[in-house]
Amino acid sequence: MLHHGKGAVTPSRRRFLGAAAGLTAAGAATPLLSGCGGSARADGRSLKFWYFYDAHSPDPADRARAKWFQDLVKDWNADHDVKIELYYVPGDSYQGSKMVTAFASEAGPDIFLLSPGDFLRYYNGGILADLTPHLDKGVVEDYGNSLDSRMVDGKVYALPMEVEPLAMYYNVPVWEKAGLSEGDIPRTWDELLDAGDKLRAKAGAGLVFQTDPGYYQNFTWYPWLWQGGGEVVDEQGRVGFASKAARQALALWQDAVRAGIAPRTMPAADDPITAFTSGLAGMWQSGIWEISGFRTSAPKQKYGVFKLPVPSGGEYATVLGGWSFCASTQGSNPEVAAEFCAWALGGMNDESIGRTVDWCTGSKSDISPRTSALERAAAKGGYDFWAMKKFKEEIFPGGRAEPRYPPVVYKAVSDAIQATMLAGKGVAGETDRAAQSIEAFMQSYQGASLI
Repeated sequence: MLHHGKGAVTPSRRRFLGAAAGLTAAGAATPLLSGCGGSARADGRSLKFWYFYDAHSPDPADRARAKWFQDLVKDWNADHDVKIELYYVPGDSYQGSKMVTAFASEAGPDIFLLSPGDFLRYYNGGILADLTPHLDKGVVEDYGNSLDSRMVDGKVYALPMEVEPLAMYYNVPVWEKAGLSEGDIPRTWDELLDAGDKLRAKAGAGLVFQTDPGYYQNFTWYPWLWQGGGEVVDEQGRVGFASKAARQALALWQDAVRAGIAPRTMPAADDPITAFTSGLAGMWQSGIWEISGFRTSAPKQKYGVFKLPVPSGGEYATVLGGWSFCASTQGSNPEVAAEFCAWALGGMNDESIGRTVDWCTGSKSDISPRTSALERAAAKGGYDFWAMKKFKEEIFPGGRAEPRYPPVVYKAVSDAIQATMLAGKGVAGETDRAAQSIEAFMQSYQGASLI
């Protein structure tokens, strides 16, 4: 069932920038990217498309993903008068101050990639163009609940290119050195910590949770909250963060760090593949996208994957992320920008469906967000590889979409994670503090539904 929510009141650009500062205080002071405006703004004959895959990266997986975008734009430009120009923005700053500041100054891209976690910042800011009029008949049904977090009042404002479930990866050589076998794969939180404790004697880190604050850290933490029946904000709009489920999820990460099982900083420059090949980590929570990285960068590395363990009395859950195509209302030609997004991913023709298949099982390793693309990819053997099969059949079915919380709500959760995990603050006090902050915000919130 789609949760369309209520319409948003479009705030001023100052209010939008103020919301951005809640995520990154330096945002307002960061200079705009060069080349954001220019002649494209004046005549609308060329549209900027910001993305974060480096065509010159030493990582072959990143280059393959960049090529998918290059081929996509090349195909469009061959048949359309208004051309698309790819504009690379490094991943570290893509979701940070550069993107936010550019839009706040009305100099953002015409087309861009957006995660569900940041959807409401841009929707409530009046940035997202309505893609619905440009979609082929049957596309919304083909996407199904993959569109839930990208719709408001029955209208589509972002088109997903992928679905990315989270799971736990384990390093087979380190696992074996610790005397563990497949029978020791954790099914509960206690078993997870116990295995991590054994693994840390053979690796620099027994278990790796994300330690850097940001939307991604929140994303990786939500399943642990949900497994205990917890919510940040429920479907009725009630704040539920001051709960047993939130406290035990925060305590899990805090206990892992306190016991020395999980590190306080990310090993191997936050690269699980390097950490595994170097023997620096025994387990690492990450997503389906790592499969293509192992294939291209470490094909001989032995690894395993298992579903996220559950707490006592809890139920399995994972989180489903994934990026989407969006068109900006601020651009020089929003109509064509929206048309491009729909042409790329929102058609019922073979080419549009095929692009999603190629992205999710060729250039990258993901679950296809469209039923047609998932079926076609499966028929072509895209999920025959053991790890892809496990994600599709065992891990993905228990997934929930990444929440689309506004920056203030995101920040309250982020602060609670950081304070308990790394600063040693009490979980009860931090859940209460976060709940009070979210409650105060919700009393005056006027944007689209958080659910």
